Amino acid sequence: MRADICRGLALWMIVINHTPGNWVGGFTLKNFAFADATEAFVLLAGYAGAFAYAGQADRQGWAPAAASLVRRIGKLYVAHIFLLVVFTAQVGFSAATLDRATYLDELALDPFAEQPYRTLLEALLLRFQPHFLDILPLYIVLLALFIPGLLLRGHPWALLTLSVALWLGVRAAGFNLPRWQEGGWFFNPLAWQVLFVCGFLLGQAARGAPSIPLPPKSPWIAAMALLVLGLGVLGMIVSEHLPETMEDMPLWFSDFLVGIDKVSLHPTRLLSMLALTYLVAAYVPRDWRFLRSRWIWPFAAMGRHSLPVFCFGILLSFAARLLLEQDDGWGMQLTVNLLCFTALVIVAVIADWARETVRPKPAPTPAPQPLTGTA
Repeated sequence: MRADICRGLALWMIVINHTPGNWVGGFTLKNFAFADATEAFVLLAGYAGAFAYAGQADRQGWAPAAASLVRRIGKLYVAHIFLLVVFTAQVGFSAATLDRATYLDELALDPFAEQPYRTLLEALLLRFQPHFLDILPLYIVLLALFIPGLLLRGHPWALLTLSVALWLGVRAAGFNLPRWQEGGWFFNPLAWQVLFVCGFLLGQAARGAPSIPLPPKSPWIAAMALLVLGLGVLGMIVSEHLPETMEDMPLWFSDFLVGIDKVSLHPTRLLSMLALTYLVAAYVPRDWRFLRSRWIWPFAAMGRHSLPVFCFGILLSFAARLLLEQDDGWGMQLTVNLLCFTALVIVAVIADWARETVRPKPAPTPAPQPLTGTA
């Protein structure tokens, strides 16, 4: 339940952060920590992978679990291409109708106008990723890396060691997957896999499978986690909201803030996400009644169906942008956010209904037959 709620919150924040001019964007995670909804989404994906795929591998063996991962990767790939086509049509039609060619440039969709066939080919190869459409390719590669990673599910220290070594090696070498026309991927999956693995190990521990020892509930550890998040708040306030104060800061501090990259998951971003995860895991009880209240169930519903909610949210965010460009007053701000939130909840409810509809019903238990025979 906690994981679904956190995933739903992350999905809502992604929609908000992808909507320029949305006042609510000033209150999302990225404004208060060296991490944002993407880090939460990736960590929770690894957490869910422990239950969905490692659990299947324990019950049925590695091959069936690997096959399930391949099917999931195929579904993500189809969803990504479909979303790319619809999003391109949405932005392109809006740019032509409103005479706003800047939309294509801002969202890196202008190659479709210049080289449509080559751009489509590169998109199919995941080498062309417009803005806002780079999360699903990241997830696809992470799940592909997870297939051999499942073989080490019973050796958590070996898995973590290899993951950290790959992360550090990629950062040291500056290596990234190639991206057509623009260097490397915005989210380098060879680096971000370390956060996925951390989430996986948390999931393994939660389901009682082999994992690394997790830190106990301790006020000292909590204080250190709060300190990490507090420094993140200070850093984000200085860098995002008080840029003029950067000139008065020591050179090493300003260089440090500028160097906190997202592409290869800077250690500060990883540490911030782990600190936040510790506080939630240690101090938000699983059986807290509030988690099952009507106020929080919409986020749990969205979290249960992250793929359709994410895809629909990308389209909603651009539509919300168009509305806010016409009127960014408080009335329109309230209306846009309520409409977007309601639409995402409706998508989640429909997905819940569809899942229940297609789920096979258990066969009826045959009535006991009377005993017959001769004495």
